Amino acid sequence: MVTAEAGSGARFRLATAAAAAVIAVTACGSTGNNGGSTAAPPPTANMKPQTTIGPGEGQLNLIAWEGYTDTSWVKPFTAATGCKVNAKFGGSSDEMVTLMAGGGGGQWDMVSASGDADLRLIYGGDVRPMNPDLIPDFGDFQTFFKTPPYNTINGVHYGISLQWGPNVLLYNTKKFPIKPTSWNVLYDQANKGLITVPDNPIQIADAALYLMSTQPNLGIKDPYELTQKQFDAAVALLRQQRPLVKKYWALAGDEIQLFQNGDVQVGAAWPYQTNTLRAGKNGRDFADTIPAEGATGWGDTWMLATNAPHPNCAYMWTKWVSTPLVQAEQALFFGETPVNVKACAQMEKLQAGSCAQYHADAPGSYFDTIKFWKTPIATCADGSRNCIPYSQWQTAWTSITS
Repeated sequence: MVTAEAGSGARFRLATAAAAAVIAVTACGSTGNNGGSTAAPPPTANMKPQTTIGPGEGQLNLIAWEGYTDTSWVKPFTAATGCKVNAKFGGSSDEMVTLMAGGGGGQWDMVSASGDADLRLIYGGDVRPMNPDLIPDFGDFQTFFKTPPYNTINGVHYGISLQWGPNVLLYNTKKFPIKPTSWNVLYDQANKGLITVPDNPIQIADAALYLMSTQPNLGIKDPYELTQKQFDAAVALLRQQRPLVKKYWALAGDEIQLFQNGDVQVGAAWPYQTNTLRAGKNGRDFADTIPAEGATGWGDTWMLATNAPHPNCAYMWTKWVSTPLVQAEQALFFGETPVNVKACAQMEKLQAGSCAQYHADAPGSYFDTIKFWKTPIATCADGSRNCIPYSQWQTAWTSITS
């Protein structure tokens, strides 16, 4: 059994997007934090999803984040459906995109893609539309996760949402006895050498989110859709931050250790790090918050390969992992939040207080404070080709951190 720590390290969400150029010429802007995206039709847009689930094919080949196929819910799934699960763990979003090339190559059935990979898979023609009507628990999903802009385009679902999490501000309560209310603590000279942030090009979006509030004259509306001027401003802010950063973390365990050892006092994190620290020695010394400017976040989606050899088992799997109990089991195992609102009660049965701890009972307004990851592309929301694609985010990030 893989521990939550191992899973969190292995999933390594902090990926680059070398294939972003594939979608730069086709995709258009999102409609915001709900209702999906308005975009040019992807290559598989006209593929009709199946309307019924037939007999299982006996097996299911998944590309997954490590920890997403734990035996506690895989074994009962196989017993109930006859579908044997074969999983290959992806170490990054880039690796998952590569493995899914050619619509899964006739080998892979599904991938547990994060928001920084979804559009690449969709516009690469590697995943096909899915039918949410075949997922009984879909109606109990948080409204946002029924049609998030990273997996739903023009009303077509290219996957079914699974779990999510916000990127929070983690801090030491002794250093900050008064809860910080702004991300400005990560750019403050007073905290030089006490700061840690993810080693990830998507971190440019966090800087852009901060600038949305602090420099409204830049006109940033979406931290993932940046014109050259807006992009340059975010990069400049991160260059100013560079001398203040003790370490850029790659694995959740790295950041946890930095806080435990007292090497850092404040940083960008996931709820998993906070919960792990609070459960350990001197747990009261750690807390997190979502500052006034809001936060970025990630959402994972099970997506069906265009050439999936076992589509019926794939739908059976999606049904299974969408149920309240399995959603709760995965959330607690991995340190993330379910999309099914009925999972909250199951979480409480498994671990009292966990529902609120993981924001599983958050109201719809909570999601207005979170800008979920999506792949930056060249086409802006207004249809112009003035936005900076992710390949340039990669280059800029390397220059910032090197």
